[in-house]
Amino acid sequence: MKEMIEIIARALVDQPDAVSVTEINGSYTSIIELRVAKQDIGKIIGKQGRTADALRTLLNAASSKAKTRSRLEIID
Repeated sequence: MKEMIEIIARALVDQPDAVSVTEINGSYTSIIELRVAKQDIGKIIGKQGRTADALRTLLNAASSKAKTRSRLEIID
């Protein structure tokens, strides 16, 4: 899951070296934290949050196939 979010985020931003993805595993849910450069935060969120929603949808689909739960947090 972490690698998928990292690949997609690096493709969307202008500074791919500033992309940082960490995964925090809990008992039921894993939280994936995405950090990007300040000027790239708008590209990750998108107009009216559509890009962020699409990332969350992809993450939910991949995690349900793996029979786990994941949540995406975009940290600024």
